[in-house]
Amino acid sequence: MNRGNRIKLLFLLPAVIWVLCFTIFPLIYGVRLSFYNVQAAGPDEYVGVENYGHFFSDEDALKSLAVTVVFVACGVGVQMAAGMALALLFTRRMPLRGLLRTLLTTPLFVTPMAAGLLFITIFNQERGLVTGLLQAKLPWQSQSHWALASVILVDIWQWTPFCFLIFLAALQGIPEDFYEAAKLETKNPWTVFRHITLPIVTPMVILVFLLRITEAFKVFDIPYTLTAGGPGAATRVLTMYAYQTGMRHRNYGYASSISVLLFALVMGLILVLFKRIRQAYQ
Repeated sequence: MNRGNRIKLLFLLPAVIWVLCFTIFPLIYGVRLSFYNVQAAGPDEYVGVENYGHFFSDEDALKSLAVTVVFVACGVGVQMAAGMALALLFTRRMPLRGLLRTLLTTPLFVTPMAAGLLFITIFNQERGLVTGLLQAKLPWQSQSHWALASVILVDIWQWTPFCFLIFLAALQGIPEDFYEAAKLETKNPWTVFRHITLPIVTPMVILVFLLRITEAFKVFDIPYTLTAGGPGAATRVLTMYAYQTGMRHRNYGYASSISVLLFALVMGLILVLFKRIRQAYQ
């Protein structure tokens, strides 16, 4: 190996060490832990797939999974639609377009934990901003459906700008000649969008969808800070249930199995989507 190759490997070494220490090792250790009943005193007890079997009979875990699926479906769906609508709007010329684009991206720079704490005051039933604007006291944090809606709204507020930025970049890459040619056939904006714009940006739409699905299933900060999983377990997503199982109840083996199952669910969903994508482009 010559000196140039050694230098390249030297620069790659920190990234390799990081991935091994903070990704590969925790994943392998977590999978291994999921097959054990971890005891505070004494050796760990091997229980095989008992932890995984317990998950499918655990009503609390299944309810948390259902909450997570609703959160992902509603949140990601609205983010994709709103992001595309905003991107289409801001491809047009308008006053202060650059400033408005910048303001739209500001939620991305707010950490999820800070966003949750911020919206506690905004959704306050007695003196919150929403209560003042609507002149109505809505039970954002005292009724299950309203609490889940508040968590979804905060996630939409924070991540719609991400979809907007990616879609805007994709739309700006479409040559104007395509639209000029389309005007000769039709002046219907929906027809132009369906037959010209959407087919071109579809790969980017799929990419954003995969990224948001992956992140949404891992959500923890917003429901933890905004509602603490309540009222009851109305906003307790699966990651929060795994956290409570491991950190509060000290059942590390079962908590690891929940995390492994969530990982398998997300990976399975991504593989299915990739398979559909390949079939569509073949």
